[in-house]
Amino acid sequence: MPAPTALQRADPEEIAQNLHDTPVVANNEDDEMLISTTDAPAVQAADQTEEDTAMTVDSQPLFAAEKTTNQQHRSESRKVPVPPHRWTPLKSSWPKIYPPLVEHLKLQVRVNMKSKAVELRTSRITTDTGAIQKGQDFIHAFCLGFDLDDAIALLRLDDLYIETFEIKDVKTLQGG
Repeated sequence: MPAPTALQRADPEEIAQNLHDTPVVANNEDDEMLISTTDAPAVQAADQTEEDTAMTVDSQPLFAAEKTTNQQHRSESRKVPVPPHRWTPLKSSWPKIYPPLVEHLKLQVRVNMKSKAVELRTSRITTDTGAIQKGQDFIHAFCLGFDLDDAIALLRLDDLYIETFEIKDVKTLQGG
């Protein structure tokens, strides 16, 4: 095994491809300057004729192809709390809840009994960047009391959101 500080040698195929992709520099013999020891003016014009040359513009620049690099996977996790009155429906419907999350969104899912929450986590095979949010909305909708089929619609449709509000203080009014 070579030392970690050893010089890395590129493959001959890569070198040939990089040489092929680099632009060719034209040699103009008109721009040469003669150096001599005799007393001569310091700057000599190579060509005294004035010719207007048009600038040539290539249609596309020559760049080497981008190398495929291993992208760093950033794992993200969310915990969705489950209220006590939804534990029994969650347990009975669990075989129908996790397949859309695992197969469709490609998330890792588990139920944490100690913290009474459903935990979602992205993995390397997760392709959609918003998958974790869709999964959280799906579990949250089920915990709010939505039917399982209605909650699955949150996974399929992109622009579907749930807004909720909570009424904490209710007073009965006596009319008379």
